[in-house]
Amino acid sequence: MNTFYTIYLNLLYGERLAPGIETRLRNLIETYRGRIPSLQPSLSERDSILITYGDQVRETGKPHLQTLKNFCKNNLSGIVSGIHILPFYPWSSDDGFSVKDYRAVDPALGSWKDIEKLGHSFRLMFDGVINHYSAQGEWFQKFLHNEEPYRDYFFTVDGDPDLSKVVRPRTLPLLTEYETASGKRRVWTTFSADQVDLDFRNPEVLLEIFDILLMYAGRGAQFIRLDAIAYLWKEIGTACIHLPQTHAVIQLLRAALNEAAPHVRLVTETNVPHADNISYFGNGENEAQLVYNFALPPLVLHTFRTGDASRLSRWASELKLPSSQTTFFNFLASHDGIGLNPARGILSAADMDALVEQTLAHGGLVSYKQNSDGTQSPYEMNINYFDALSNPFSDEPLETQINRFLAAQAMMLSLIGLPGIYFHSLFGSRNWAEGVRVTKHNRTINRQKLVRMELEEQLNDQTSLRLQVFARFRHLLLARSSSAAFHPHGSQKVVDVGNNIFALSRSSPDGTKNVLCLQNVTPQEQRIENLISKTARDLLTNRSRNSEIILQPYQTMWLEII
Repeated sequence: MNTFYTIYLNLLYGERLAPGIETRLRNLIETYRGRIPSLQPSLSERDSILITYGDQVRETGKPHLQTLKNFCKNNLSGIVSGIHILPFYPWSSDDGFSVKDYRAVDPALGSWKDIEKLGHSFRLMFDGVINHYSAQGEWFQKFLHNEEPYRDYFFTVDGDPDLSKVVRPRTLPLLTEYETASGKRRVWTTFSADQVDLDFRNPEVLLEIFDILLMYAGRGAQFIRLDAIAYLWKEIGTACIHLPQTHAVIQLLRAALNEAAPHVRLVTETNVPHADNISYFGNGENEAQLVYNFALPPLVLHTFRTGDASRLSRWASELKLPSSQTTFFNFLASHDGIGLNPARGILSAADMDALVEQTLAHGGLVSYKQNSDGTQSPYEMNINYFDALSNPFSDEPLETQINRFLAAQAMMLSLIGLPGIYFHSLFGSRNWAEGVRVTKHNRTINRQKLVRMELEEQLNDQTSLRLQVFARFRHLLLARSSSAAFHPHGSQKVVDVGNNIFALSRSSPDGTKNVLCLQNVTPQEQRIENLISKTARDLLTNRSRNSEIILQPYQTMWLEII
């Protein structure tokens, strides 16, 4: 008998209940074993993931997922290998992250058949939004009517316990009162009143969610992103974040997937300080294979704000992976904002205040979180990453802004890990202030939906910002995919060439391919002498380089050592 299940279930539910739950879990795994197709198991330097909404590009009269598939096949085949489709289930709020039915595709987007067809061309990442569920969904409506088994599916609080230690990602109330068939009940709502937290103390919830996630694997998911997973388990009197029980649930899921779908990778999304974030690797074999590298976006932004790469270099030099099975999910932008918490302890309070001031000056917004002492502090900067780097109200040449933006992306692509590229970054979008005025939600500033015909017209216009950004981003991705030195499970070493240049040596897992990545983070020319003693070829220009290297403002060089 696999003792992993016994250990985890004993921790979660006690020795009396664990055997019965284990039997049911094993039966569930057996139900899926053999039914889930074995897809591409390995990662390589050719892998990168597009992050997008299912309705990101639209055309009249066609299901959005069909439009997304056709657009991506026409424009991104051979450039990105995978697509993270943000929640495509029926939903009620938060642009999909308040799920009403985990087992269905939103009819406004299309069908499971459309998801399957997209999976024929790209590796797919699905969201497991398992911390919370929509207050308008069937499960919660049955909870309100006291119907089994849903009456015990949601985390409720009786009496008036001390909740002051609870770590809050929002300023909204932690508890929301609902009228039920058995009277008023206060339900835990970590993120909003429409996002009611599931109660994993109930083993029926665990088994239901595992069934859903295994079903996702059967539907073609090669990556499952565990949204807001750090808040999963609650214990009154604790911070209710990063609890041992949360890690045990992830370990159970990893063990179940190892048996039923070993090609499926878990990706944890925990917008928290770096040390807590990487704890979700576990021992390197028993939890997530990838964790979102949340400290990277604010650190890169700080680097270009100051023209000083020293903080980024110091942090990158300390990045360690616990095993060859794990790697980072690197990104600069996503459907959310730029989190500040991950940079705490790496950047000073003054540095982060400067980032907030720059965001506001560049037309962005700032979201706040509630602290345990009753105060509020900046939690997230809501701004398009292009505009976070360059002031859209300045008279700075657009070419300089594009150079700075692509320099930031090149740094992200050079680091060890699997790149995640937000749709709006790949196609050069700017702040969408009008959207915020309509929705009254800060995050809308970076969530504009696009008309396919208009987007493709811009991509055929040599003078358009979208084409200029996409063409250069495409060039970076193709160059990256040409060298095994960028393998997600390779190695990296920071090279000290001064504060004005971010220098990183990348090597393939077998050590036969080596690339020196150089990034000028300043608007001034930089010179380096006697850095390389062998012949080197720049993957971006195909030119050979000698002992003297001259980097133009914001220039990137990827020097393959021959």
